Amino acid sequence: MYDILVYLFENCQQHEVSNEKERVAKKLSAAGFEESDISEALSWLAGVARGPHRSFAALPDTGAAFRAYAPKELARLDAECRGLLIYFEQAGILNAQTREYVIERALAATGERLTIEQLKLVVLMVLWNQQIPSSRLVAEDLLSPTMARLPS
Repeated sequence: MYDILVYLFENCQQHEVSNEKERVAKKLSAAGFEESDISEALSWLAGVARGPHRSFAALPDTGAAFRAYAPKELARLDAECRGLLIYFEQAGILNAQTREYVIERALAATGERLTIEQLKLVVLMVLWNQQIPSSRLVAEDLLSPTMARLPS
């Protein structure tokens, strides 16, 4: 599923993914992706496009509150992932409401635990689908492997 999300971000426009699902599915199939993976990715993206499954009341700013994680969230998001979410909030990439939406979509993603790269992709797709302005540098940082940025 995650490879498909990267492919869509790099090769499609957001409105195309939202409004032309059949065409996008054919494009993905032609690119060599499996039908089951295409269906899973498009279903997950449909959840992103619909918005949060629950309404998030106005949440306090991160400077005024502490986010405690539920056991289900702790099981899916390790300390590195939770630290990344804190970093994104402190950097102004996410606000409290968007963070909650990212967590919701992370829990809806496949797999036991999300890797840091998968969580970055979830963040990118939420920002992209919610049409939240983000710089191309942020997008490139979210798509680049963590190890590529570490000094040798």
